[in-house]
Amino acid sequence: MKRMGGDRGLRGVLGSGLGAIAGLLTLPTGAIAGDGAIAVAPWEAREVGCDILIVGGGLAGTAAAQEGLRAGRTVCLTELTDWVGGQLSSQGTAALDETSVQRQNNSFPQGYRAFRDRLRQRYGRLNPGNCWVSVACFLPVDGHRELIALLAIAARQGGGQLHWFPHTVPKGLTRSPEGREVVAVQGIRSRPAPGTGPIHSDRLSTVYEDLYSPQDSPRLQKAIVTFRPKGDRWMVIEATETGELLALADLPYRLGVDPRSPLDPSASSVTGDRACPQALTYTFAMAATATPQVHPEPPFYAGLAPLYTYDKPYFGYGNVFTYRRIWATRPDEPLPPIRDQNHPVHPGDISLQNWHGGNNYAPGTPATVWIDDRDRLEATGQLEAGGWRGGLRVSALAQAEEVALGYFHWIVAGTGDRLLGDASKTPNPNNRLLTGPDSPMGTGHGLSKFPYIREGRRLIGRPSWGYPQGFAIGEVDLSRLQFNEEDYGPLLGDRDFRQLRLNLAGTALLPALIDGTAPSAIPKRRRAFTYPDTVGIGHYPIDFHPCRDGDPAVDHQAPERAGERRAHGQSYPFQIPLRAMIPPDLDNLLVTGKAIATSHIAAAAYRVHPFEWSAGAAAGVVADRAIALGETPASWVDDLPRPEPRLIALQRHLETLGNPIRFPNTSIFNEQGGDRVNPTPP
Repeated sequence: MKRMGGDRGLRGVLGSGLGAIAGLLTLPTGAIAGDGAIAVAPWEAREVGCDILIVGGGLAGTAAAQEGLRAGRTVCLTELTDWVGGQLSSQGTAALDETSVQRQNNSFPQGYRAFRDRLRQRYGRLNPGNCWVSVACFLPVDGHRELIALLAIAARQGGGQLHWFPHTVPKGLTRSPEGREVVAVQGIRSRPAPGTGPIHSDRLSTVYEDLYSPQDSPRLQKAIVTFRPKGDRWMVIEATETGELLALADLPYRLGVDPRSPLDPSASSVTGDRACPQALTYTFAMAATATPQVHPEPPFYAGLAPLYTYDKPYFGYGNVFTYRRIWATRPDEPLPPIRDQNHPVHPGDISLQNWHGGNNYAPGTPATVWIDDRDRLEATGQLEAGGWRGGLRVSALAQAEEVALGYFHWIVAGTGDRLLGDASKTPNPNNRLLTGPDSPMGTGHGLSKFPYIREGRRLIGRPSWGYPQGFAIGEVDLSRLQFNEEDYGPLLGDRDFRQLRLNLAGTALLPALIDGTAPSAIPKRRRAFTYPDTVGIGHYPIDFHPCRDGDPAVDHQAPERAGERRAHGQSYPFQIPLRAMIPPDLDNLLVTGKAIATSHIAAAAYRVHPFEWSAGAAAGVVADRAIALGETPASWVDDLPRPEPRLIALQRHLETLGNPIRFPNTSIFNEQGGDRVNPTPP
């Protein structure tokens, strides 16, 4: 089996006590041995011309950049951290969230397939961690490396040019005089002040607001960068993890729980609740050692200890460690059944922790929620010119960091479990939190460079046919729930329940309208809603990590928000409509990633790795086509459901580029489309 970083391997991880992760390949940010290089933009650059500006270097932003480079465009890519890849890297969720339907059909975008292939080549296998949450668990730092390599290949093959701006955040956005276009975006770029260490030596909460300040500080030097069109026309892509440009441009967006409706009948609130987004998580990597390690108790641990649990009576250290194990010294060792707590863990094994009862942080009140809505942004001056400070609450980030570090100490030293009581857990001191620039997370503190964001601000798209209040993907567009009258009639009332069943009718819609069929007798389609403007695909269960009624770090028994899991469950393979990426009043801004127009419930499925890549790739291709044609993406969908020749040409182009827009056997005439699989290897 190949070792990480080629033959340099993980020197020193085998044998006594791990020592240091000495063999992790260390390269300057952006450089990739053997694949050319993506250069960091010169520090002196103060005004930069772009064909495509992508704000946010997460997975969707990386995919958009790849397609822009393949098309020969000059792409500017900004990112708060110094790694591309978001979920795969800087957020530390380096375990691919996929379904068998996509794997067995190989229904992934070309770039995502290439990334999986590169993982297999790097490690000699797709799952070097022998984890059981996924078919692929790997080192987050390698996620960044392989994505940078793919960008370099795309630039070389397509003739594009990438201006890469790490440690760069958006600060302002300038519209044209008529207000319909973005003509400039202002960013703040940071680097360590002389005599200080790497920025990620410090926890994010301690530098977050400094990153958004234009003034130099004792910790950071700043540079103001203005991004403008390179030529007569450009496109801007919002790809941040929390929807920052939605707030900066003052576009309409949703946050937290949506009001219950025939499109989202399982919503946990009749009126909605902006203070209840899904949990965020600071992930971390830990290594098993041959001998016990010294674990000083953090000063905040005593107050947090009652918070933690392995979640299930039959879960324990062994199966939680191997759940997201990202490096296994014995990768071919068979794993016992999931309920077996005694999964073998060996010195040198590395586990990534992203655990519901551990480092999840999900406060759910207006006073504690981690992301600011428009009212609070306005009250704190962040919507004024030059006032933007990132839109996240530093106090919540700091609390989430302590929750994560406290969870590690609970694993190694804790003796009680929140669900099982005192003296119900055995300490596991033979572990080490991996820290430092050469660690899997690349941080001095061991936590991910940015928290894993499951849900941020979500666009409300333009009003269109069937969506008079603005386009959005809803629960009924993808859920497999039956939505029977016994359960949903009382929730919705007669009128809305009938509308719900009509929304689910598929080809039975017209007969039901003509015949006045009773709601419960209207046949329910057995596929996701099919969009005429589909530009990508995804598939994942509606998977909630709900907010809690209170601050769980203070009230350890704070329950999950009642009704939040009502929608939880399986989904049909679904599509990504172009309308979900188009804001109401900006013609050259596209929204991708987790900020597209979805409801709170739909977002719980539209948030994982293959979806992000598909949505990002679509945004990159759409941006290129819009520039080439001198047209707006909105003009390709403004006359739906009538056929749009430019839209059809775009869809064919996406497919030609290797980016699927439909699952096999999916059409409006097939009520069971999308589930058929072809036997191909994972």
